[in-house]
Amino acid sequence: MLNRTAGGKMGKSHVIVGASSVGIATARLLASQGEHVRLVSRKGRGPDLPGVERVAADATDADQMAGLAGDAAALYVCAAPPYDRWPQDWPSLASALLTAAERSGAVLVSHSNAYGYGPVTEPMTEQTPTSAWHPKLRIRADIWREALALHEAGRIRATEVRASDHIQPNSLFALALCKPLLEGKKVVSPIPLDVPHSWTSVDDAARLLVTVAIDERAWGRAWHAPTNPPLTARALATRFCEVENLPVPRLSVIPYPLLWTLGLFVPMLREMRATRYQFAQPFILDSTASTQVFGLAPMPIEEALRDTARMLRAS
Repeated sequence: MLNRTAGGKMGKSHVIVGASSVGIATARLLASQGEHVRLVSRKGRGPDLPGVERVAADATDADQMAGLAGDAAALYVCAAPPYDRWPQDWPSLASALLTAAERSGAVLVSHSNAYGYGPVTEPMTEQTPTSAWHPKLRIRADIWREALALHEAGRIRATEVRASDHIQPNSLFALALCKPLLEGKKVVSPIPLDVPHSWTSVDDAARLLVTVAIDERAWGRAWHAPTNPPLTARALATRFCEVENLPVPRLSVIPYPLLWTLGLFVPMLREMRATRYQFAQPFILDSTASTQVFGLAPMPIEEALRDTARMLRAS
């Protein structure tokens, strides 16, 4: 049985699996706090910062990952397999990281999403049942159930942070709407524009990941990343243009029959069929718990949008 007391971070490294936008934001935050970070990705990518060690490794190799996490306080799962390969890639990745967490004793801290709740009619809280039936939506919830079972058996310490669609790159909002707006182009959106939707900053997800990694109150359950009140995609794109002093956006939507047909040839668009409900009806993430327990409020939306523009211009 593992010792479940919170030992803090002093003298320990932090291993982040995945140089995704959230993985990089988490690495930057930890490095800014003087922590040693081992950022693991297939190609060893990531920011060149003091305190950040970039490692090229196969995250599906349990032995290799257990070795990399041997001195770690926490093992952060921020990996982002190709969107159209989740059913093929996630099981082996999750299995290896669960094994690595058990062997190393590092707290397993997973960054996840709200897909597992499936279509719901009320704002989602951490108590909303994860009852999605579609394999695309269910896979992350199934992985969390396995981690939670190991946690409850005393074999690992685990917690999970769930976020809604991110604002900053490489998100759907940033690439499909913000990027063409910065280029002075008309936006032809793959998602409906006038339905309330929650949007989470990657920095807010990173702050909660770092917080729950060392706070034993967080272990054994999932938490929603601090998230601002919902906005429609049109309202968020309009706010983006206001923040960046861009012209009023020209926005239209790809008709769904055309999007469905394009999905026959474009894997990414085909995968969006399973998640279209998230934009066709209100999709609202309630993050009250993380604010009440940890005192974390979401980043002002204008700041997140400025960050989105900065990152797009730098890419």
